[in-house]
Amino acid sequence: MKQVLQNLSNGDTQVIEAPLPSCGSSHVRIRSAASLISLGTERMLVDFGRANLLQKARQQPEKVKMVLDKVSTDGIATTYDAVKSKLDQPIPLGYCLSGIVESPGNSGLKVGDRVTCNGNHAEVVCVPKNLVAKIPDNVTFEQATFTPVIAIGLQGIRLAQPQIGDTVVVMGLGLIGLLTVQTLVAQGCTVIGTDYDSEKLALAESYGAKTIDLKSHSNPVSEAISINQGRLIDSVLITASTKSDDPVSHAANMLRQRGKIILVGVVGLKLNRSDLYEKEITFQVSCSYGPGRYDPFYEEQGNDYPIGFVRWTEQRNFEAALGLLENGRIDVNNLITERYAISDAANAYERVSNDKKSLGLLLEYPYETSNELTLATKIPLKSTRANPINQLSKTPTCAVIGAGNYASRVLIPAIKKNQVNLKTLISHGGLTAAHNGTEHGFEYASTKIEDAFDDPDINTVIIATRHDSHASLVTKGLATGKHIFVEKPLALNKAEIDAIEKSYNEIETEKKPVLMVGYNRRFSPLVVKMKELINTVTAPKCFIMTMNAGFIPADSWVHSKELGGGRIIGEACHYIDLMRHLTGAEIVSINAFCVGDNPSMPIRDDNASITIGFSDGSLGTIHYFANGGKVFPKERIEVFAGDSVLQLDNFRSLKGFGWPKFKSMKLVRQNKGQLDCTQAFFDSITNGPHPPIPFDEIIEVGRATIDAAEQLSRQ
Repeated sequence: MKQVLQNLSNGDTQVIEAPLPSCGSSHVRIRSAASLISLGTERMLVDFGRANLLQKARQQPEKVKMVLDKVSTDGIATTYDAVKSKLDQPIPLGYCLSGIVESPGNSGLKVGDRVTCNGNHAEVVCVPKNLVAKIPDNVTFEQATFTPVIAIGLQGIRLAQPQIGDTVVVMGLGLIGLLTVQTLVAQGCTVIGTDYDSEKLALAESYGAKTIDLKSHSNPVSEAISINQGRLIDSVLITASTKSDDPVSHAANMLRQRGKIILVGVVGLKLNRSDLYEKEITFQVSCSYGPGRYDPFYEEQGNDYPIGFVRWTEQRNFEAALGLLENGRIDVNNLITERYAISDAANAYERVSNDKKSLGLLLEYPYETSNELTLATKIPLKSTRANPINQLSKTPTCAVIGAGNYASRVLIPAIKKNQVNLKTLISHGGLTAAHNGTEHGFEYASTKIEDAFDDPDINTVIIATRHDSHASLVTKGLATGKHIFVEKPLALNKAEIDAIEKSYNEIETEKKPVLMVGYNRRFSPLVVKMKELINTVTAPKCFIMTMNAGFIPADSWVHSKELGGGRIIGEACHYIDLMRHLTGAEIVSINAFCVGDNPSMPIRDDNASITIGFSDGSLGTIHYFANGGKVFPKERIEVFAGDSVLQLDNFRSLKGFGWPKFKSMKLVRQNKGQLDCTQAFFDSITNGPHPPIPFDEIIEVGRATIDAAEQLSRQ
């Protein structure tokens, strides 16, 4: 299928072929009929992509600070690679689409229903059911594409709470502004629109608004008050896009006592306190379509908010917008500037960038005549980087499940440097599989996980998906006889560990595949040197490992027991494995303690210390802290053994204190061992006879990690 994406590194807009997205039960799959290009949001993305690095930095100063912090801890080379990789990731464009339901999930819709949603520009989309609304019979597909944009303005109006007869100023008469004007007029308000464009002002007047031409009136405050018969304004909705601080200042000055400013667009926000203070002005930023936006509970999991407590969710705002279209209160026909075929989307975005007067640009899809062969879950790729060994039959043939940031930036590049055949890259949505598969030389992109296990040519599966799927995919891989490399963690609970162990042990010894967990830190060159040195000491060792992990919001999937398992299982497992590797002795005890009861730290495993005892008498403590600063290095490892000390800082430098033949070792760039980890895995497949990490050790570390997490959850 065709899909439109934006390259943030150079601003190119491309139409690529991607496999059909896969949909869960709380999502709806829709065959697209029409979609609307949002001239505000999407023009900003295009302009940002076309800016040079310095201009990008000026637009996002907060990101510059993050980059500088990373340079100070990880070095220039590592930071440059991370920034470049981030900019190279494709951004799917579009959020205003209408089409026909192909697969309704548990949405209550039926196959064939006409719907609108916030889907991307693609021939087929998979959308959370709470972001889909059924189109009334007398509303066309084209008209329905305006629904999300109407809902954005409608949510701003709901925050302003105007009453019949109120005077409301709408600053900025772009697409959202003009739709907001119509909505306010339908609500019985007196509306004043302001803009510099005479054509947009004329449109606003045709909808029943009074207008102020900012090219002719240098003082919009006095003009608005004059239009309102000398009375101050009740509320102002700012739908403009500008870096200027003037809109907020002008709004405050024209408002009555306790008036409201609602920011729907993007403007400068250097507020003057006195402008707001004396009249007790309310200033509020409106969030997209309304309550539920960006809430995984509502959007991804498909849970609704009770209507008695949240009357207007984003889906109910969609329905209200469609109602306005149905009864003719909003007319969008004269807002359509031009139509383009989806295959010609690049030219449409060229117009977006160069024509500031355009309003509604529509993309059209051949939804009634689409070639079914182009709408497949698995598609061949024309790779930009040929895989030079992909014809060698004796090398491992790989499927990679997961094409997210870590997989595409770190894991797949490391895999490519080995003698392997890259067969199929699989991702849930399909876009990242198509983009990264083409970039890295895969033969196919797919959205069906079964393509990894059912293909007899594939003997090796790399799992880089969300944590909750790891155990089931590992078990499936073992059952189909595939070699498995799974990113940490192996599993989220002991039942999953038991299932993996049972599956592995049931395989005949001579047929056992290699099972590897991505514990890459033990393969870092600096850790290899540490291991070499401490192996010369027979006495028990003491370890202090500190991970300055950084804060992750409490609502992130990482903290979810069901989805991510928490940060100890998801990340601190690296250190439990590393300590087990360095000691070379079995874990005999593990005790975990978290920060005391503190309302500001509601997450139990975010700030914790884990003490581990080993069968040889060695002892270690892992400090996993999320309350430190980013300017401090993320990782530090200290080993005390035989009257000597080793100190490793952020996998860039290793210092020895008291070692007769070792003082220090420093790397040009940070190296956490990802390449060496994959090399060890593939070498064990090709040459045998032993896996890089013994199976029993993998299981031992998995159980110990879950023990620590369970202890923290009970505190």
